[in-house]
Amino acid sequence: MSGFKNFLLRGNLIELAVAFIMAASFAAVVTAFTAWLTSLIPSTDDLFDGTELGDLGFFINALIAFAILAAVVYFFVVLPYTKAKERYFPSEDTGTPADVALLEEIRDLLRARNGQV
Repeated sequence: MSGFKNFLLRGNLIELAVAFIMAASFAAVVTAFTAWLTSLIPSTDDLFDGTELGDLGFFINALIAFAILAAVVYFFVVLPYTKAKERYFPSEDTGTPADVALLEEIRDLLRARNGQV
């Protein structure tokens, strides 16, 4: 069981699943927006009579559904995943980077050369 837990938390499986869910939801937003936008294009009969806004409600509904789904996925998948990943796989302290250590060594050698302590 711990191997399966490590498999889920180690790789990018959760990020991939979240991206898939968000992309599928955003596809509905794009579809609704495209349908609304194409309904605004007037036909030759309506060219001088003006146009209506069409089915703007479908686009607004898809946009609200996307925002709600994004919030649910963030608060119920991404945040718990991040906390579990930090708990089970703490970040390793790498110490000072090699370039900083080299600069500190040069500084110490220059101080010793000039007689400073």
